[in-house]
Amino acid sequence: MRFEKIKDLGGDKFRRLTGIKKNTFDEILNILEAAEIKKRKLGGPKNKLSLEDRVLMTLEYLREYRTYFHISQSYNISESACYRIIKWIENTLIKSNKFSLPGRKELLKTDNSFEIILIDATESPIERPKKNKKNTTQVKRRGIR
Repeated sequence: MRFEKIKDLGGDKFRRLTGIKKNTFDEILNILEAAEIKKRKLGGPKNKLSLEDRVLMTLEYLREYRTYFHISQSYNISESACYRIIKWIENTLIKSNKFSLPGRKELLKTDNSFEIILIDATESPIERPKKNKKNTTQVKRRGIR
């Protein structure tokens, strides 16, 4: 889905579709625009997709768990280009320190209590009947040399 189709959506519908508010989307764009200016100074070809479309592509990947192949087909780019774009956006946002996942220590500090259920799934031998010579029938084999 291209940004041109969804740019006029209201706040609730935009969030329902992308998973983030429009304000957050604008913050992401500001961070990425600054990073892209630095990247363009190094040279290289111009990107086929607009920055807004690339952010939407990343949000589709993170929100819907679509594969790179499916996303690349939606945006008419190669699968490897889709991968590179998504990784660049993720890494750039993490480096900005405005968008990051909480660390392990931060998760342990929360007041939430978790209930844990353990299931014993150890292997146990299957009981099978024992073979007795009394119960088995002995048949002579003929024609075997």
